[in-house]
Amino acid sequence: MKKIFIVTFLFFSIHSPSQTYVKVNAMTTIFTIPNVGIETSIGEKSTLHFDALASFWKSVNGKPREFYTFTPEYRYHFKEKYNGFYAGAHIGASIFNFQKWNYINTNSYEKGVGYFIGSTIGYQVKLNDKFMLDCFLGGGWHQGFYKGYDLTTGERYEKAKNYNKSGEWFPYRGGVMVSYKLN
Repeated sequence: MKKIFIVTFLFFSIHSPSQTYVKVNAMTTIFTIPNVGIETSIGEKSTLHFDALASFWKSVNGKPREFYTFTPEYRYHFKEKYNGFYAGAHIGASIFNFQKWNYINTNSYEKGVGYFIGSTIGYQVKLNDKFMLDCFLGGGWHQGFYKGYDLTTGERYEKAKNYNKSGEWFPYRGGVMVSYKLN
């Protein structure tokens, strides 16, 4: 999974046209959950942003905390690209081996895949010709398909025939991206 994460990021950064920024989320990096991205111009006030977020933690306090998200997003900038407020719309995918919020303090966890659709609002500030800060918050609908397991026995705790389904509305994106202009 780590190799896919790195190859995807490098592919998008190498094949990107002019006015392209590579980004690292300072907020998630502090918590050792890297979030890297790339944003490139596709119109006068439009950009395309792609990021990947990964938690490589197999276990935290004995509970699984591993997940990966991949998010392509269209962004419309109200003032000008890379300066000021913007709004974005995205659809993405997730892979997880994680204990859901409503199972905390239990021995249950979930392993599966999902998709999400949502929106983002943000504000970008140019620091100089090469560096920019991108402050953003986003969320939407996540639909997960998973199998639930008991940590102690390894047996499935739910009775779904194949995969269980769970959908929730919640905020799942946010932070401060430190951005560097490639060209």
